Amino acid sequence: MAQLGWIAGIAIMIAFACISIYTYNLIADCYRYPHPVTGKRNYTYMQAVGAYLGGTMHVLCGLVLYVKLAGVTVGYTITTSTSLVAIKKAICFHYKGHEADCKFSNNPYMMAFGIVQIFLSLIPNFHKLTWLSTIAAITSFGYAFIGSGLSLAIVIQGKGEPTSISGIKIGPGLSAEDKMWNVFSAMGNIALASSFATVVYDIMDTLKSHPPENKQMKKANLLGITAMTILFLLCGGLGYAAFGDHTPGNILTGFGFYEPFWLVALGNVCIVIHIVGAYQLMAQPLFRVIEMGANIVWPHSTFINKEYSTKLGSVTFRFNLFRLIWRTVFVIVATIIAMAMPFFNEFLALLGAIGFWPLIVFFPIQMHIAQSHITRVSLKWCVLQLLSFVCFLVSVAAAVGSIHGIAKNINKYKIFQYKQ
Repeated sequence: MAQLGWIAGIAIMIAFACISIYTYNLIADCYRYPHPVTGKRNYTYMQAVGAYLGGTMHVLCGLVLYVKLAGVTVGYTITTSTSLVAIKKAICFHYKGHEADCKFSNNPYMMAFGIVQIFLSLIPNFHKLTWLSTIAAITSFGYAFIGSGLSLAIVIQGKGEPTSISGIKIGPGLSAEDKMWNVFSAMGNIALASSFATVVYDIMDTLKSHPPENKQMKKANLLGITAMTILFLLCGGLGYAAFGDHTPGNILTGFGFYEPFWLVALGNVCIVIHIVGAYQLMAQPLFRVIEMGANIVWPHSTFINKEYSTKLGSVTFRFNLFRLIWRTVFVIVATIIAMAMPFFNEFLALLGAIGFWPLIVFFPIQMHIAQSHITRVSLKWCVLQLLSFVCFLVSVAAAVGSIHGIAKNINKYKIFQYKQ
């Protein structure tokens, strides 16, 4: 919001929300093949792409989808460590004063988070634990309202910083080129915040057939994206109104406010709790596809397919050697990458850029064209392709901007020695 300003910031958030509602409704209509109500179910997004667009698109969709899921686990590791350090810093500033040297390494917290995720990754059917969604929703609203409320308090007290309709002004501390890169990166952040296409079919799998799943999902899309956008506008708008050009990338970890320190710490606790479960919800589909692929390629391998049982008191645990090793290695690698490149905003922007156009715009539009038998070069076909092309340009710009930001930070950064 600080990079884009009031007009572009609000307009882009609303535009992304409208595009998401439209394309997610297209995704909902493609849940069944070939007819949205009477056709055969597609249990995954990839399966739907394969049914409507063929094998090549099926593979491309899987490649983008699982690269993004792997990237999100890295982003979650960075976010969690940032929030854990922020909790420690809030306590430090409270007792030692706001000018105290309260800098701490993120690495121990990333390693601790990685160890927790290794254990959680080995729980069978972790993704089916229904209480995860409830906790995620509560903690999401928790940190959003805490951040917005603290920002609102600053504005009400008359301590808000000056803002602009065009965002941070070009001047001695910001060149026109850097402003452009920052704007591109900001769009990537907003794009990431709008993306949940990867779990739409997981939600629809839980719905009954009457009324039709696509009709139920369209109502959920409208309600969910509207609520989500209102929260984004509150956090972005109030945060910008409070801090102006000095708005931190994360208002709960950037220390625009120090007191009440316990509320700042509580907001970060909500973020950590939310992400502990969210990490698994994103990682489980990746775990499953690799394990299913290994089972297909080596169906008679004892290492890959044999299940072992062990008892700990009255509880029986079942484990598989391949699953144990592969999941552990994945979490370790994700943690190491996060430790090597802990740049919060730029990394999230890159993830948003990678997933926005192909997953949220291109594949849904192409599936809709195939399902509805829209004539090539007709007016509707041209409008849909124009929408796809514009979103492609936004994704490319956001990706370039975030990569530029990461490269710029890496030049100033000693690997594995980042302190926040």
